[in-house]
Amino acid sequence: MAQVVVNVMYNAPADPQAFEHYYAETHLPIAGRIPSVEQIVLLKGMAGPDGSAPPYYRVAQLFFADAATMGEAMGSAEGQAAVADLANFATGGVSVLVGEVV
Repeated sequence: MAQVVVNVMYNAPADPQAFEHYYAETHLPIAGRIPSVEQIVLLKGMAGPDGSAPPYYRVAQLFFADAATMGEAMGSAEGQAAVADLANFATGGVSVLVGEVV
């Protein structure tokens, strides 16, 4: 079975300072309780080589052993709490891409 990664891609927030505070102090502890996560990678966008703005402000990657494990974890009370919390701080909007690690 292939490892699965949930990519949470955040657009630029209205207030980056407020986003960063809430993200670090509130959201990450909530998301950290999602069961069966094998690895978490957090990225913060930076300007491209030509100075252009990044397409996403932040990206969070949550790795799971396989699709079934991911489904159970994201369907759990902890997974649902993390998803519900997005509305509290992701003022620029958020996209999610689930993919297989190949």
